[in-house]
Amino acid sequence: MTSAERSEPAIDAAERPMLEGWLDFHRETLATKCAGLTDAQLREASVPPSAFTLLGLVRHLTEVERFWFREILAGEELPDLYCTEEAPDGDFTVTESDTWAGTESVWRAEVAAARKVAAEHRLDDLSRGVGSAGKPFNLRWIYTHMIEEYARHNGHADLVRERVDGATGV
Repeated sequence: MTSAERSEPAIDAAERPMLEGWLDFHRETLATKCAGLTDAQLREASVPPSAFTLLGLVRHLTEVERFWFREILAGEELPDLYCTEEAPDGDFTVTESDTWAGTESVWRAEVAAARKVAAEHRLDDLSRGVGSAGKPFNLRWIYTHMIEEYARHNGHADLVRERVDGATGV
């Protein structure tokens, strides 16, 4: 398992490249947290009593990418990939048949779709879909939220990774 090279955006980047750069940095940070582990380790719930796993976290962020960029920004009507009415947290529920290869492939496909949708919009463009308050979001807000979402979950991933194999600072 390998991950792409991570690099922070330039300290003097314009706003959009800065936002896109930080989001990509945090996306690759998540991949780095998963790199070098076996499928069994990625499925290991290492912080009892929580069933939280690194593989479940990647599945969750796959759903988040799909929701904010394709459903909210582009207004697409899409089914959830892992969650159902009966299992609203199905993204976090992994089984022995769930693998890194399959999960990473779906995640990277949603990231690519998110980039494509975002490229069609300016930062001030409002989303076609609306949130629970019935209001649209601009792309700037979505980028900022996604950076926050990944950064928060990468902190969780740090703890899980350390419990799984002792690695820190990856």
